[in-house]
Amino acid sequence: MVDWGLRPASVSDVEAVAELRAVVLRADLERLGRYDARRVRQRLRDGFDPAHTWAIEVGGSFAGCVALRPARDAHWLEHFYLAARLQGSGIGTGVLRELLQRCDSGGILVRLNVLRGSPARRLYERHGFTVETEDPVDVFMVREPA
Repeated sequence: MVDWGLRPASVSDVEAVAELRAVVLRADLERLGRYDARRVRQRLRDGFDPAHTWAIEVGGSFAGCVALRPARDAHWLEHFYLAARLQGSGIGTGVLRELLQRCDSGGILVRLNVLRGSPARRLYERHGFTVETEDPVDVFMVREPA
């Protein structure tokens, strides 16, 4: 596995994250007939909250991001993007494991949504997420604390 680390995100990370989101989600959004280059970036900008977001770094350089947003009954795992060249290297598994351990220690339920047909769904299922509901675009998943 590649060495990686998490650092708190800052407002200055928003454009790098918006660009990564557009690149990483493009194939799935095109498959679903939902890709719009401007909209995919703007949706990230509109929902970016550095207070609950971490940048993923590899070799001291930005490689991805992930957010864990507290809500009324759970934490939402959001904006989990990793540069394509690093997918499959174990980084996503490591990041997810670390965040889930934090939630487990606090007895916190975790929710997320993933695009229909996305290979990321398998990662989430391997970590105990189950389907709660689906719509034509998204699959909503939940994980009880271990």
